[in-house]
Amino acid sequence: MKAAVCRAFNEPLVIEELTIEEPQAGELLVDVKACAICHSDITYMEGGWGGDLPALYGHEAAGIVKAVGPETPGVQVGDHVVVTLIRACGQCFYCSRGDRVMCEATLPLSARTPIRDASGASVAQMMNVGSFADQVLVHHSQIAVMPKDVDFAVASLLGCGVITGVGAAINTTHIAPGSSAVVIGTGGVGLNVIQGAALSGANPLIAIDVNDSKLEASRAFGATHVINSTTQDAAAEVKALTNGRMADHVFVSVGIGPAIEQGLGLMGKGAETVIVGMPPSGVTTTFDPSWLASDSQRIIGSKMGSAQTPMDIPQLVGLYRAGRLKLDELVTGTYPLEEINEAVASVKRGEALRNVVVF
Repeated sequence: MKAAVCRAFNEPLVIEELTIEEPQAGELLVDVKACAICHSDITYMEGGWGGDLPALYGHEAAGIVKAVGPETPGVQVGDHVVVTLIRACGQCFYCSRGDRVMCEATLPLSARTPIRDASGASVAQMMNVGSFADQVLVHHSQIAVMPKDVDFAVASLLGCGVITGVGAAINTTHIAPGSSAVVIGTGGVGLNVIQGAALSGANPLIAIDVNDSKLEASRAFGATHVINSTTQDAAAEVKALTNGRMADHVFVSVGIGPAIEQGLGLMGKGAETVIVGMPPSGVTTTFDPSWLASDSQRIIGSKMGSAQTPMDIPQLVGLYRAGRLKLDELVTGTYPLEEINEAVASVKRGEALRNVVVF
């Protein structure tokens, strides 16, 4: 298979020919047709979370099932599928209570390295996927079958950015209609938090960013008000828009410490801040716990939008086909694999919501 391999942090990816194992029990091989570039991939490639090298990144993918191992229910060769990093056994303590993203089992595919380079050395399959390649080997729990009329580039976004953002607003927490919500960061994930909050009836729904073009885009995704925090006093604006009570729900979709601290300062009484974006390892924030207790506030994390992928992704596809969920508008540009470094650079410069590698 052809893949873009990371051999050194903060260095360009290298296009190489790799070999990948045939699927074993419970596994399937997917011909990748599209793979979106997520900021999590970039953080890994910059060494922000460590990890073994050489490595194969990419985890927002869609494609066609090429081969199926035994004991692989619900999928067959030729199916069009969305691929996610959520690998779940379905039987452990967390899976049994419906929390698949926290599965504690070590599946056979997680215990071996199925990818090799030309010298025979192993290549790490990062985030359980490694889809900066024209094929991926995944566990059946990582896929959701989708209708064959959905474009692959659009479908790839469902693998992480959409379920992470929409799920944070719909699954991780409950937004009562008419509740106020603030979303800090209006990139690919943030816009999907806005979509989820809008679907839940949040009003006002306030977007905060430092980029005017992204703030303008957020209006199309459901934001009722926008704040540029470099030119406006975000706390004063949120206070004015919420009749002095501040926000009921604050979502921080960017993985930087100052944004998290800003979010904590925008909560009202009985409110919550949901941490959606993941900072690099070692980032810390500070807060005064006395007001957290006094005002009955909460700080919670949201991993992958607390998604139940076999149910959530088909529902999101249904919303998209009904015109209630925007996906096409999230795709900024498409690139062949040979231009993946240009696609990554564009994302790092803040020019793109989601760039997608197409095969």
